[in-house]
Formats: sequence, C-alpha cells, structure tokens
Amino acid sequence: MRSRKFLKAEQARLAWDAPGLLAGVDEAGRGPLAGPVVAAAVILDDQRPIRGLADSKTLTALQRERLNDQILAKALCCSVAQASVEEIDTHNILQATMLAMRRAVEGLRLKPAKVLVDGNRLPTLDVLAEAIIGGDARVKAISAASILAKVHRDRLCQELHAEFPHYGFGGHKGYGTPEHLEALLRHGACVHHRRSFSPVAAVLARPPGQAGAITAAMLGEMVIETTLAEVRIAP
Repeated sequence: MRSRKFLKAEQARLAWDAPGLLAGVDEAGRGPLAGPVVAAAVILDDQRPIRGLADSKTLTALQRERLNDQILAKALCCSVAQASVEEIDTHNILQATMLAMRRAVEGLRLKPAKVLVDGNRLPTLDVLAEAIIGGDARVKAISAASILAKVHRDRLCQELHAEFPHYGFGGHKGYGTPEHLEALLRHGACVHHRRSFSPVAAVLARPPGQAGAITAAMLGEMVIETTLAEVRIAP
C-alpha cells in the first residue's frame, strides 16, 4: 500500500505530462457574503477549439454566456458542482471550495489522467493534479471551467434575487458592496447568508432594539478583513 506521504507527492508539480485526458478546474463565489461556492471541471476537445477563452473576470456577461454555451456544446465533458452555505459555515470557505472542486472532478463523465487547478492549493483527488497560479488566464481548460462556474453562480444569484429582491443579489451577486451591506443592516440576514463571515455574524449578533449599533462602514471594514484573511490562506 502506498504511504500517505507518497499520495501527497503525486499531486505536486510534475516535470512531465501524464498521457490522456486533461481537465481544468476553477471556482466562483469564494468572497461573497451569501450563496454557495461553485466549481467547474472541463475536458476540452482538441478537435473542436473554442475561440475567446479567457479568465471569466476579464469577460463581459454577454461574452461569458456565449462562451458558456460553446463550452457545453463542444467540450468532451463538463461538470459543475457546489458547496452549500451550510457546508461553508461548517468547514470554512477554503475547505468548502476544495469540496466543490472535488465534486466537480468526480462528476466528469470521463476520467482525466491529470487535473489542472487554478490557484496554489489542490482538493483531494484520486488522479494526478497540479495547481497553477493564474491558471484561469494561462490554461484554456481552466479558463473554460472559470466561465462555467461564473455563469452558473450568476444564474443562482438571479434565483436568490427573485426570492429576496430587497437584498439586490441580482446586481452584487452576494459580494459585500455598500448596497448589500445597507440591505443587510436594514433587513438582517436571510437563509442564504454565510453566517461564518464576519459582516453577517456581526449583524446577527446585534442586541435586540440596537439596529444602529453597527454601521455600513464598520461592516465594510469587516469585508476587507475577511478578504485579506482569505488571500492569506486561499488559492
């Protein structure tokens, strides 16, 4: 039986490429105060190239939607998965992201020989894997995964907006914008808010009748601190 140490070494940076199918993996929705974190895995078809693939953050919403349809039509296989708000609050956002990525890879119809993941951390997988910083801009399969994950999560946020229109999820997509923080102060947290995130926890901890004890500016500082903490530990 292989040792645990050896299994970890298999997911280190490789000096050679494993023959076979290559999957790209990326996520969307690590930083928002609400909603699930979404991950996608894509195995592209070299015989059916897709023009315009890029980091989803550099594309317009219309470009992402167009490319999303092309990826679904032309890729050998795709898989989109997520980790729920409850899982984020239970395990923390980093572990929940890794969980969503693992689910995305396991959901592929074809098993890849190697997985390339955007960032500097890897989920636990039973295949060779490599983490690539800036991979969403450098590796087409990761770019494709970033687009699928982003489009899927944006559509989920539109559903949240229809359910709770007073929070404005359709616009800010759950991120800690001034508008979202004002709505959070005014209406409190809904079932889709991440209670482990400092701004949401602060609103939930307000003493009854002391609605003015916390300001949007204070919540904004918490958003910055949460983001900095995530950058220190996250891919």
